[in-house]
Amino acid sequence: MFLKRATAVSLANKAYFSTSRAVLKDIQRVTVIGAGLMGSGIVQVAAQANCQVTMVDTSDAAIANGQKIIASSLKRVARKKHADDDQQQQQFIDKVMGNIRTATQAESAVADADLVVEAIVENMDVKQKLFAALDKAAAKDTIFCSNTSSLPITAIANATSADRQTRFAGLHFFNPVPAMKLVEVVRTDNVTDDVFQSLYDFSKKVGKTPVSCKDTPGFIVNRLLVPYMFEAFRLYDRGDASVQDIDTAMKLGAGMPMGPFELADFVGLDTMKFINDGWAKDGKIDPVLVAASKALNDLVQQGHLGRKSGKGFYDYSK
Repeated sequence: MFLKRATAVSLANKAYFSTSRAVLKDIQRVTVIGAGLMGSGIVQVAAQANCQVTMVDTSDAAIANGQKIIASSLKRVARKKHADDDQQQQQFIDKVMGNIRTATQAESAVADADLVVEAIVENMDVKQKLFAALDKAAAKDTIFCSNTSSLPITAIANATSADRQTRFAGLHFFNPVPAMKLVEVVRTDNVTDDVFQSLYDFSKKVGKTPVSCKDTPGFIVNRLLVPYMFEAFRLYDRGDASVQDIDTAMKLGAGMPMGPFELADFVGLDTMKFINDGWAKDGKIDPVLVAASKALNDLVQQGHLGRKSGKGFYDYSK
């Protein structure tokens, strides 16, 4: 339909379009490094899309935990898909789990991968060391992605060869991955259009809505969300309003599903501090937007990190 309407398009341009689409990589074999909440979620949605997925972590215990997370999530999905049929529920779970392999050796796990997605600790040195090793073990046409939410993709990719950097991008899923529909596909200056389009298509294949963003601090969502949350923290620091009233105001006045303090506790206060401190150190964002919060710093220092520790801005032990 496009070609019929675009009668003014030259033969050269037509050839470009058809060639460009022909070389797009059909992503079927996916290796995910990291079996935590994010990694296991990415494994699950890829396996549900009938990809052959290898989930990698450093220990059998971590792998077992990832499998447990996936199994629990799949039960919920199966009940929604086949509410009145236990047999179909189990068949669905078995089919998805059958698409998943596990490994504790990352280098061997990427040997036949079309796509490698990293979802490990938010530490630049650790990520760079991992990708430097994987670069040597993976096939030349394997696409590399980081699921980082806060670190620059270009800096991570710099640990790999110049050729690999043309096939290196950000693929930022959101937690919980099976439920959240968005994926930020982050474009570096080096990645090719074909690789970027392949990642866009893969995101749709696993049931997500992709959005495109340059490799800028925080990408789209966190670039807008984190400064908003820190302004809420500073509003509380100044004594202008209480935690509860700020959360209530943003839910009822701005239509937010969670208030900024509820959301911070869900994300993890250490994670919030890590992101903001990193941006402040990097110096690319207005210092006013990344000014620290005393209340947040005090809670992190005391080990009160939010829901995962039982206490943050709210107390979850009661």
